[in-house]
Amino acid sequence: MKTVGFIGQEHERHLAETLERDSHRLSHRERLAEWWIGGGFVVAAALIFRDGVTGDFEPLAASLALLVFVLASRIRFDTIYGFTVPTQLAFVPLIFAMPVNYLPVAVAAGLLLARLPDVAAGAMRPARLIHVLGNSWFAIGPAAVFSLAEVAPADAGPAVLLMAFAAQFAGDFCASAARDMIASAAGIREQFGEAWVYAVDLALTPVALAVGEAIEATPIAALAPLPLIALLAFFAQERRQRLEGLLELSNAYSGTALLLGDVVEADDAYTGRHSRSVVELCLDVGDVLGIAEDRRRNLEFGALLHDVGKIAIPKEIINKPAKLDPDEWRVIKTHTLEGQKMLERVGGFMQEVGLIVRSHHERWDGDGYPDELSGEDIPLEARIISCCDTWNAMRTDRPYRPALAHEAAVAEMIRCSGSQFDPTVVEALLTVVATEKDEVLDIRPDASNGLEQVDEASIPTLND
Repeated sequence: MKTVGFIGQEHERHLAETLERDSHRLSHRERLAEWWIGGGFVVAAALIFRDGVTGDFEPLAASLALLVFVLASRIRFDTIYGFTVPTQLAFVPLIFAMPVNYLPVAVAAGLLLARLPDVAAGAMRPARLIHVLGNSWFAIGPAAVFSLAEVAPADAGPAVLLMAFAAQFAGDFCASAARDMIASAAGIREQFGEAWVYAVDLALTPVALAVGEAIEATPIAALAPLPLIALLAFFAQERRQRLEGLLELSNAYSGTALLLGDVVEADDAYTGRHSRSVVELCLDVGDVLGIAEDRRRNLEFGALLHDVGKIAIPKEIINKPAKLDPDEWRVIKTHTLEGQKMLERVGGFMQEVGLIVRSHHERWDGDGYPDELSGEDIPLEARIISCCDTWNAMRTDRPYRPALAHEAAVAEMIRCSGSQFDPTVVEALLTVVATEKDEVLDIRPDASNGLEQVDEASIPTLND
């Protein structure tokens, strides 16, 4: 099973790009990658061909093996950054059916034939056929080993065979890694994340090796992998449908979250605009902290929806211009629980976001609400939102007080570091806002309300 396309860390955006890539134009970086990797393949194949013939040519076996190779190349197991194809079942018999000097050319021709139906159907841009050359690198290693050893595969011992297959996997990975570094700036560490495909190749190799050794006496044995290839085709189609369904479901969750954000803003313009302002700041702080990408997504939606529970709070409390009494304050504090309930009903990753929304008023010292969590027991995303929420509140004009100056807000964050806020998050926040101009963050709606003053108890002076 050969690695095709990009290899890297799982991410829904990359998966969507992978599933749609064939219909898109080649980017400049992709073209550059293919010129280098494809050009290198042509040079390597020419050098191997020039060395002379190594091995026998079995016309019927070679033709059947190439046919099976083309069929196997049509089966795509989509991964996050590309796809893999179970060609190992036909590639190994192909090694035994023809001189290895011809092998790279035969592999490139087979991959080209496998992609032509996609081009004819309009599912693939003709320019993307250039990938065929770079994708054929896995044939260079075995051909080079047998050629240098001056031994035909049928006559090779276990040591030479092991070296040939090791060279196959190494050559394929190196070519794919080089391509990805040029085309998408992906690092080696990211690419190792999907190196599991070589374990699949390794598992298929014994079956393919048995077929290869049998075709000299029985050329029609080259067709033996067809039932297994048909089964793999079924599983590949099922996998693609699951991945497409996963993307659709994820998009539905994200769309619901954005819709809830619009509902918050429509319900109370100030709260909605405040939440959207907090999102950008949270993401900047998360980047400084090096938060993982899946948690960054949760942070983004948690920041957007951290006040979604206030939809369930009576408007007479939210819009009360005076200070809230203890009973009203107890009602306001339920907005974290109400928000979690709403997001749990959405399901999917929004359940994780709900836990963040629940905890965004917890304090580092354990005096927050609703669960009195402390320290690192509080989700990191909630700690980030708490800091950014407060910073935005302090730097915004409110109906009951003007915005604090930049220096005063910085002093307040430092004073509450280690008590209300995670010191590491405070440090990251102050790094982000260090160059902020000393001007009021004007997110006020036309109609004012007293909602934000009710949370003053959660920080000695100010909070959202």
